[in-house]
Formats: sequence, structure tokens, C-alpha cells
Amino acid sequence: MSNSRYDPLNLLSQLQRELERSLDVTRAGTETAATAEWTPAVDIKEEPDSYVLVADLPGVSPDHIDVTMENGILTLRGDRTTEAKTRRDAYKRVERVYGTFYRRFSLPDTADAEGISARCTNGVLEIVIPKKVAVQPRKIVVSGDQ
Repeated sequence: MSNSRYDPLNLLSQLQRELERSLDVTRAGTETAATAEWTPAVDIKEEPDSYVLVADLPGVSPDHIDVTMENGILTLRGDRTTEAKTRRDAYKRVERVYGTFYRRFSLPDTADAEGISARCTNGVLEIVIPKKVAVQPRKIVVSGDQ
């Protein structure tokens, strides 16, 4: 018999993640986050001239990552494959997940979709989304009869 610690908050967090995953329905297409086998952790920060999205994708080859932008929605999808086919019953514990992942993010109107760049280094995907150049107010000279 193994000893395991009962942590009700952990169970509540797990339930919340599962509910969020099952309720995430896409606006276009039939694929949803509920069909994904795992969800990568993502940090998003705002800098003065851009938004930066950093996703942990350990073991995922850059060739297996698809980043798209359509109608103000940034979509990450891809696949993490197993290194080799091994017998599952030989493992005592399996925590790493394999298979497809899928995440979508609504971008603000200030995001410049044309300038988005992505780079994957050591299993960390960094997507830089530049902000549009702000339109400066223009002074209009009013002329009169003279």
C-alpha cells in the first residue's frame, strides 16, 4: 500500500483545469482544447512596444509546432511524440504526457498581426507580438475670411 497525501485544493485545481479545458470551444473549425491531450503552460507579458508570450514545450521539436493568427486569435497547436515505443506496464509511474496540444489567445486591437515572430529554444517557445504604431492626433488649422 502506498501512502499518498490528500490535498483537497489540488483536487479542486485539477477539476477547474478540466472544466476550463472542456468548455474552451473555438470560434472557427471543429477543433477545441477539449480534443487536445495536454495544455502547455504559458506566460504573457506586456512590454512598451510588444506583447511577449512564452510557452513551455519541453520535448517538442520546432517542426511540430504550428503558430497561426486569424481574426485577432493567436493559435498554438502541435504534437509531442514519444521517443520510442516501450511497454507501458514496465513503468511504475507515468507523468509526462504525449500527444497533441492546443491553446488559443485573443489579442488586443493594438497587436500588429503582420509583425509576429516566433522562436523555440531549449523547449521554450517565445512569440513576440509587436504593437501597432499609435496614431498621433493631428492639429488642424482653421482658416477664416481675411
